[in-house]
Amino acid sequence: MMDLNPTRQAAVLVARPAGHIDQAHADDFLAALRAVLERCKAEGTALLVDFAAVDYISSVGLRALMLTAREAKAAGVGLAVAALRPLVQEIFQISRFDLVVTVHPTLESALAALS
Repeated sequence: MMDLNPTRQAAVLVARPAGHIDQAHADDFLAALRAVLERCKAEGTALLVDFAAVDYISSVGLRALMLTAREAKAAGVGLAVAALRPLVQEIFQISRFDLVVTVHPTLESALAALS
């Protein structure tokens, strides 16, 4: 199981994945995101995924994030990502994933937008 180390900051639960989110880790990433999303629903908070420590995300990792985004939208939970490293930002742009989820350049800007 991937530990996203969720912490609450005001009305936002911040999840912090790390490393590579690829074929080997995508299922764990999805399970961990879903657990944090359940907590968001219970606490009435938004979900912010802080990508500052993510070096790489593959298409299966993006799929896990997309499924979580759909579930969050259906539940009325705000979801955004922040602090993409250059390679991950490029992957988001090439795949047009930045049109699927809201991307913020910094954790601070994301927290301000979600609060």
